[in-house]
Formats: sequence, C-alpha cells, structure tokens
Amino acid sequence: MVPKNLLRRLDLTTLKLFLTVHEEGTLTRAAEREAIAVSAASKRLLELEQAVGASLFHRNARGMTLTPAGETLLHYARRVMRDIESIGVELAGHASGVRGYVRMVANLSAIVEFLPEDLRAFQANHERVKIDLEERPSGGVVQAVQDHLADVGICSGDADPHGLQTTHYRNDELVVVVRDDHPLALRESVGFAQTLDGDHVGLHSASSINARTHLAAQQAGRPLKLRIHVPGFDAVCRMVQAGMGVGVLPLKVYQIMGRPLGLAAVALEDDWARRELMLVVRDVDALSPVSRLLFDHLRCAQAAQG
Repeated sequence: MVPKNLLRRLDLTTLKLFLTVHEEGTLTRAAEREAIAVSAASKRLLELEQAVGASLFHRNARGMTLTPAGETLLHYARRVMRDIESIGVELAGHASGVRGYVRMVANLSAIVEFLPEDLRAFQANHERVKIDLEERPSGGVVQAVQDHLADVGICSGDADPHGLQTTHYRNDELVVVVRDDHPLALRESVGFAQTLDGDHVGLHSASSINARTHLAAQQAGRPLKLRIHVPGFDAVCRMVQAGMGVGVLPLKVYQIMGRPLGLAAVALEDDWARRELMLVVRDVDALSPVSRLLFDHLRCAQAAQG
C-alpha cells in the first residue's frame, strides 16, 4: 500500500517544484521561477524526500542532479502533470460543447496516407469530439500507449506491441521513388538489391522504413549507400528530385508528394514491401466511450472504403 504520508505530500505544487528543480538545476532558480521563497521551496522538497524515504537529488557545488529515486519520480511526475493538462483540455472542451477527447499517436505513414480522410469521416458524425493527434515512429507509438500518454495508436505491423492489444488497420505498399531521368524509371518493378549500386535518401533512423531497407541490404550482402538522412516524406521527395539518390516510400505518399514533383515510382518485388499498419490499445474494453467510437471507426475504415 502507498504510505499515507506520501499521499499527503504529493500535492501538485510540490510535484511541479520537483520538476522545476530538475529543469533548472538549482533550488534558487527553481524557487524564483515558481515565485516562492527559497526557504519554502527547500522545506517542500525536504518533506517530499522524507515522505518518499529517499534522497531525490545529489547536491553539489555545481547544482542538483537526480538520484535513481529521483529518476523514478521524474517519470511519474511528468505523467501526472500531462494527465492534469489533459483533464483541463477535456473539461474546457465540455464547457465549449465538445463531448469527448481522444489522445492518439500514429506513425508518419498512417498520418499522411490514411488518417486525413478517416478522421474527417469520423468527425462528420462526431463533430464535438476533439482528437489530439501526435506523430511518432512506430516504436514510440507503442511506448506512448503503454505509458498512458495516448488512448489509441497506429504503427507498423512489424513493431513489437509489447503486450498491447492489436487490430488490423490498413495495408500499404512501398515503392522506389526516382527522378524521371533515372535508369530505373523505365522499369515496372525492381528488386531492392538492384537499387544498391547507387545512392539512397533515407528516412530518420527510428522509422520502420529505414529499418526495413537496412535489413534488406544486409540480407543481400550489400552496403546501403545512404547519402543523407531526412526527417520526413516530403524531404525524401525533394532530395530525390535534386538528384541526391533514390528513396523508398509508401505508394500513396508518392502519389500525394512525389508525382507532383515529376518523380517516378517503381514497384518493389520484395515481400517486405507489402506492409500492414495496425491499431494498438492497452485494453479495448477499457477505452472511454469516445475512444471506443474512434477505435471502431478506424478498425472498419478499410472495409468501408472497399
């Protein structure tokens, strides 16, 4: 059981002070930022450490750094403050007529390829539901749902769900994107290994596409000649257009971003180029009513569009 004195001492003001001390590095600067006396800040921090039963900070001439116990409290304190912010947003939404709030995370492929139309269709029938959508790589999507930072997530089907419940969302297909004067532009399809003679434009290292292309090159026994890493699909298209190399993108992303730039797409013959995107939640039955509405809508979205 949680000690009663800990429950009494874990008020929001003290948690906020704890976070500020961590961010500022000294009690004096933290007290100034929180507009309280240094003596009062010191007393609050001391009482918190007494309640926890462990020192939260190493104190030295250069400032204050977290102890292992402080690192543990930091993780939960940040979660508490984010939940408090979410409560404020959701209650403010109710006051203005919004009848629900869903926190959602998704990888870039889902956000660019499918979610604009799927969320528009959802909000056409539930216009008073507010959706907070954040983009993260697939591993980050799983982590955010695990950490209760999101209610619903969408990630690559090859991501490790770490015990979360998963449901099929969509299928997509990866293609090689090239300039229209590139030798591969005349091909209808190509094996990925045949692209390894030239330079590649790669997505950021946390992306599932980056992981797939590196693994494919490794299995082919060839180096992947990455000329540059870029943060998003639009940047891949611009770098390919500028002659920096070829890129690997979802077909629908090419149609939205690459085709208008005059680029060509060549189908990949490799099995790994056919991907699944999946919905992830902690527990379908434990979702709030509005989160369950959105989850069910997304689960059926592909069937609804045929």
